[in-house]
Amino acid sequence: MKVKQFITTQMLTRMALLIALNIILSRFLSVRIPLGGAEGLRIGFGSVPVIFAGVFMGPLAGGIVGAVGDMIGYFINPIGAYMPHFTLTAALRGVIPGLIILLMARGRKEVGIFPLFLAVSITLVTVEIFMIPYFIETLFGVFRTVLVPPRIIQNVISIPAYTMLLFALGRATERVFSPAPGQGILHLSGKIW
Repeated sequence: MKVKQFITTQMLTRMALLIALNIILSRFLSVRIPLGGAEGLRIGFGSVPVIFAGVFMGPLAGGIVGAVGDMIGYFINPIGAYMPHFTLTAALRGVIPGLIILLMARGRKEVGIFPLFLAVSITLVTVEIFMIPYFIETLFGVFRTVLVPPRIIQNVISIPAYTMLLFALGRATERVFSPAPGQGILHLSGKIW
């Protein structure tokens, strides 16, 4: 009996690259704004590699890239004590968009811009506006009423920016990494749906 491999060497290499990009973009090339003694906002593109992995490589790869990137990033550049709550939210940044794209694609290998926008929106709203403020309030005592309004403003800008960036990156990787015959990868069409 032949067992199907879910993670190939090529996929593992791409995941390692995305983990490195996640660490660099989120830990070193982002702006951190403290609110109430805790990190209230982190403005940057650190979530893009995680969402990219979830959308183009599947929810499992997205979850691994998010969780491993958060844990390694913590050990390289710690911000306070390690909290597994934030590793969970980092993993969900990759799992949620991957699941949404799988559900919206319904077996098709082509997806338009609206499903990508919806995947990014649901992910960022769930993680950035609901989960992270809840964990910060629970762990550090900073009220959500202080944390949520700036996050809403941040995500009104981030959601369209992430969507367009992911669309452009997806189209570029299609040209660079042409798939082997019979290998199923997601194709981004210029269509809305």
